[in-house]
Amino acid sequence: MSNENVPITYKEISAQAEAIKAAWEQLQKQPDWVNRYIGNEKYDEVVFIGSGSSYYQSITMAATFRKWTGRSASAQPSSDIFLIRDSTLARGKQILIVGVSRSGESHEVILALESVKGVSHIDTCGITAHETSKMFGMTECLLSPLGKEKSTVMSKSLSSMTFMMQAAIAMASGQDAYLQELQTVLELDEELVKASDTIIKEWVAAHDCNKTIYLGLGALGGLALEACLKLKEMTYTWTEAYGTLEFRHGPKSIVDSGTLVCLLLSESTREYELKVAREMKEYGAQVLLITAKCGDDTDFADLVIEVGGAEISDEARSVLYLPAVQYNGYYSAMKLGLNPDDPRNLTQFVQI
Repeated sequence: MSNENVPITYKEISAQAEAIKAAWEQLQKQPDWVNRYIGNEKYDEVVFIGSGSSYYQSITMAATFRKWTGRSASAQPSSDIFLIRDSTLARGKQILIVGVSRSGESHEVILALESVKGVSHIDTCGITAHETSKMFGMTECLLSPLGKEKSTVMSKSLSSMTFMMQAAIAMASGQDAYLQELQTVLELDEELVKASDTIIKEWVAAHDCNKTIYLGLGALGGLALEACLKLKEMTYTWTEAYGTLEFRHGPKSIVDSGTLVCLLLSESTREYELKVAREMKEYGAQVLLITAKCGDDTDFADLVIEVGGAEISDEARSVLYLPAVQYNGYYSAMKLGLNPDDPRNLTQFVQI
């Protein structure tokens, strides 16, 4: 297949290591943004907002912020800010709202930011891939320079924006160790993207399932939701995402021999999460583990993808889990004869 005939979505998934590196370099030019916003201790709470994939990556950003800074943060759907703000945000706190939008044109994010304009205890900022966007013009934003995508589904934009915000949080924390962890991620990502491409292509070609469950905790919980969305957007198949231990209650009733359970495994909670994965295997599910390292405790799984970075925090390692789940959506769509560049009913951003 000539390069011109390769789907745009594939090219953009494959280009995420370059996009992450460019985001890192761009952040070095915006240290004032960090000091003025998420590094500013005048804020009692930082609220990351987005819609769809941007909301899911906001969950990862908020979890990282809480862990690395010890300060309060949350993630909220952007619509909740302009529709039900009084039941979403606490009164009496100085709040920073961080708008997260690949295009910078998401109507719900724009409406959310406009709705708090002039509110004395709320300030705003953002992160986007487009410097000519409405959001970039209305509030000060971090910019992922290679996050721009032609595809409808988010891939390199999500990876690079998540990584860039985590690097900003690392700077805000004052802990050089977290910045060093993210440099490790930069070193690992290029080869991991290539390896994930090959591994997932072969896996999808050789295996079938009628439903897929993604599991994860903490920062990886947001990415489990994103992984679920990627597969759903590109294949229209039945897929869900849960917090790992929550799944072993009522939801596990859906597991059968046609189920794929994909666990984004945290090192800090490894023992407990692997118990859940083993239980799902006993119920007949196929089990795919994405983990920092293989071991005797992962031998039961049908496929183990090792991303590396076992010595760094789960939060820093987050974007290393994304290539495999993005390629899973892509190759599953191709296997079904679907065009991942033209997902049904979807556009790059939603208008209201």
